[in-house]
Amino acid sequence: MASSVLPSPSLQSQFMSLRSSTKPYSRRSSLSPIKASVSEKPSIGISSPTVSPTDSSKLPLRKIPGDYGLPFIGPINDRLDYFYKQGKEEYFKSRAQKYQSTVFRANMPPGPFISSNPHVVVVLDGKSFSVLFDVTKVEKKDLFTGTFMPSTELTGGYRILSYLDPSEPKHTQLKNFLFYLLKSRRDHVIPEFSSTYTGLFESLENDLASKEPTIHTFRLPAFLVKKDYKRLYDYFYSSAGSLLDEAEKMGISREEACHNILFATCFNTFGGLKIFFPNILKWIGRAGVKLHTQLAQEIRSVIKSNGGEITMAALEQMPLMKSAVYEAFRIEPPVPAQYGKAKRDLIIESHDAAYEVKEGEMIFGYQPFATKDPKIFDTPDEYVPDRFVGEGEKLLQHVLWSNGPETDHPRWEINNAG
Repeated sequence: MASSVLPSPSLQSQFMSLRSSTKPYSRRSSLSPIKASVSEKPSIGISSPTVSPTDSSKLPLRKIPGDYGLPFIGPINDRLDYFYKQGKEEYFKSRAQKYQSTVFRANMPPGPFISSNPHVVVVLDGKSFSVLFDVTKVEKKDLFTGTFMPSTELTGGYRILSYLDPSEPKHTQLKNFLFYLLKSRRDHVIPEFSSTYTGLFESLENDLASKEPTIHTFRLPAFLVKKDYKRLYDYFYSSAGSLLDEAEKMGISREEACHNILFATCFNTFGGLKIFFPNILKWIGRAGVKLHTQLAQEIRSVIKSNGGEITMAALEQMPLMKSAVYEAFRIEPPVPAQYGKAKRDLIIESHDAAYEVKEGEMIFGYQPFATKDPKIFDTPDEYVPDRFVGEGEKLLQHVLWSNGPETDHPRWEINNAG
């Protein structure tokens, strides 16, 4: 199937001409290549000659380019660029092009009057981005939403798991509790999805089309939504008795556990139904009938061999289906922003230079650039559904989630976990 490719900005031709033919891995598959190109304006990164691991110590030390502008005025101007004048993709792309660097200084919205300090060091390439997953170098405390943290007034004064640094004792307790929740409900996920499938599609288009104006200048006071939140909280509290009992056994109060269940359920449901699932449908739908036919053949064959049942084990036997989903996440990551605060003075390395970051400086990574790094992926702006089939599966180490690569495995630190 031919791929329709849109003209790319001149920057693309610049970095493509610099690309080394050497990649971490080449995609090898018996499947015929299927490609779908980005129909929106492509997001373009900056590339430089590939540096092998043995050459990393020889990278030149470069001062981090960029600045924050005048106090108050600079952050306001950058917020206008980010949300209105340029948009997210162009905001980062234009600055990377201006500084000829994938590491630079900038203001990260929202800025005044929500955030007291919007200054960040931006990292955009796949190599420098990895520092955000190294908890020996960066701290994650209260950084889930970036340069500001919402009031805990809404969540009973508790800091939800997402705002805890892994070094905090409560982080392990709450993580184990949520893993217990996932494990205890794992056999219900697919049946529940099937039962609501029809209704979901009937309402999905209308839900996606409805958008509300967003205010980026002032915090949303908790009292405006506290009544509705309390109704949700009371429902969860009355319905999750056995889970709350388990939380108490783990040393977590019923109230704190309930706030975390509510947050995890609502946040992940919203992300799954409004971001994850629509994006998968969009990219697979655009890829065309050839991919649809191959997916149908693979899925039907596996289901038939598993007695007509769809199970998690059956899904593991569908390499093309898994690759097509991973590729959708790679090309359009559902959680694009990552933050970390330097625990000490440290060196960040991109493909072509090293940069010194001071203790306490905020590091920000925009994931859609890191997962479309042309030094890692061939045709990074094209949707290639079989990219991760066969030898290409090794590239999953560059498919990133909020706490690390796809190839990392989270630990459930409970003695009787099985």
